[in-house]
Amino acid sequence: MTRRHMPSPPQGPETAEGPEGVHRPQVRVVLLRGAGLFGFWLLLAGPGMLDGFLAGAWVALLGDLLVGLLATLVATWVSLRLLPPSPGRLHIGALLKFIGHFLWQSVVAGVDVARRAFDPRLPLKPGFLTYPVAIPAGTGQAAFGAITSLMPGTLSVGTDPDGGLIYHCLDLDQPVAASLARDEALMVRTRGGIRE
Repeated sequence: MTRRHMPSPPQGPETAEGPEGVHRPQVRVVLLRGAGLFGFWLLLAGPGMLDGFLAGAWVALLGDLLVGLLATLVATWVSLRLLPPSPGRLHIGALLKFIGHFLWQSVVAGVDVARRAFDPRLPLKPGFLTYPVAIPAGTGQAAFGAITSLMPGTLSVGTDPDGGLIYHCLDLDQPVAASLARDEALMVRTRGGIRE
């Protein structure tokens, strides 16, 4: 198997961080997560809460809501610790473009892999490619590796000491690095061009 290393792309500007290099949670993010988690709790609580409201069982209803609010506070705190908010906003137009690109590339790559699998000559040149992803290590880079691994013919298998993602490719003669660069650019645009 062959192994290729790609040159490192230029890094983007550094993000502004609070004291001690820690991002401070944005109030909007905290409120949105809390509202989403409380809504999820309401779905889990089910229509039985409405029955208590209609029957006039106010004390039981208030107790249930208090438990739900407490659970929401704890879940919001845990979510902020495990997945801190990153700067930038999600751009719906760019996200839709990314989803469309991903679906189209999945079909094209799937047909190509199937064609190669059924070809008696098996025109493959498998190997490893190191892609110097510019998205910093963390959830963004992990998401990029997971999403690009869903494409037929590539599989993210780890990172190298320099922080690049290592991919196993079915055919190194294909423009895999160029495709990964397009995918990365589209993914970064979904967050407004701001990297974590």
